[in-house]
Amino acid sequence: PEPSAELREALAGARDAGSARRWIGRRLAEAHETPLSAMLVALNRFDMINTAYGRTVGDGLLRGALKRIEEAAREVLGREALVSRMSGSSYLVAARSPRTRIDLAAERIAGELARPFVTGETIAVLGCRIGLAEAVAADDSGSLLRRASEALADARASDSATVRVAEAGPRDETPIDMLAVALHHAIEQGEIDILFQPQVSVSTGAIVGVEALARWEHAKLGTIGAETLFAAAARAELEIGLSDHIQKITLERAAAWPAELRGLRLALNLTAADIARPGFADRFLDRVDTSGFPRSRLTLEITESGLIEDLGIAASLLSQLRTAGCRIAIDDFGTGYSSLAYLKALPLDYLKIDKKLAQDITGTPRDRVVVRGVIDMARSLGLTVIAEGVETAEQLELLAKEGCQLYQGFLRSEAVSSAVLVGLVSG
Repeated sequence: PEPSAELREALAGARDAGSARRWIGRRLAEAHETPLSAMLVALNRFDMINTAYGRTVGDGLLRGALKRIEEAAREVLGREALVSRMSGSSYLVAARSPRTRIDLAAERIAGELARPFVTGETIAVLGCRIGLAEAVAADDSGSLLRRASEALADARASDSATVRVAEAGPRDETPIDMLAVALHHAIEQGEIDILFQPQVSVSTGAIVGVEALARWEHAKLGTIGAETLFAAAARAELEIGLSDHIQKITLERAAAWPAELRGLRLALNLTAADIARPGFADRFLDRVDTSGFPRSRLTLEITESGLIEDLGIAASLLSQLRTAGCRIAIDDFGTGYSSLAYLKALPLDYLKIDKKLAQDITGTPRDRVVVRGVIDMARSLGLTVIAEGVETAEQLELLAKEGCQLYQGFLRSEAVSSAVLVGLVSG
């Protein structure tokens, strides 16, 4: 059995190295057909930045890196994955999961750690190297971690490799390449599904809308989320085809909702590739009208990380869609550097606070001031504020105090099917 109170690493809040090794030892002792995998993640350039800017900045970077690793591991590997800070600026991720999904997690972690960090007044670009080992019959926790450490050393010695694997022979294809090859078939065979995550009124607790989220039910890997799905589409040059497919099936599904759901708003994501397409607004509105779903209950979400290069073109397109009866939301607000430019240039109705920013409200007083500033700014512009990724009652209480009007997240519900949604709305 798990100990009742595990040791917690003081700075980052993860398991300490000793309890992480004991966790691995217990898992290795269990009989299971899926092998345990362990990856060691080491931050690049941390010592240099820590020396230049001091311990306070360094500690903030370590906490920020842990948070990104935890988010990536949870999304790809599930909540059973172990995430621990080891020594210095290195971390451990361990899980039982198919090898291709482990590889996807490594790619996601590397991508998250490549994004700039902001701590205090400092912007730092770190990146990482990852050593990965898959347990074999003779492994105990020490030997598994030693092989992961040797793979990490190989990655650090390489000029280009972010990830090294402790195994004989390289893998010819990355997991994203493998998914890209299979994606066209997946679209044709109906393996891409749509789930709906409730959007809830903070003041009344009523479900007032949903966000449509794409999922790929992969025969071998299980559920693949939207971010990985679109990464595979980009590799396969199928972004537009995938987006069209998702829009079509989402609108058809929502148009067929039973009476209990016919008062809900539907939020549908648009990609940067959609916005850049000539004539997209007319084609999209035709698709909406053909489906039978009312324009007046449709919110179109754009993400600030979608790298819309020409805000003038984007503003014109979104104004056309808004004039036609749709509403516009900016998604994942707070993750990029163009936030204020978007607010100034685009015709918006909703601002969605990114989940990482929303969850920071329970952090330091400074974190709360930042969230309060975003909410105050949005409301002063006449925008309705939606918090994403709300997981605890404490987060919701603090967001409510700061004036957030709607929320979505695991506190109320994960993304669900239409049938489950009926029960949530009726109950």
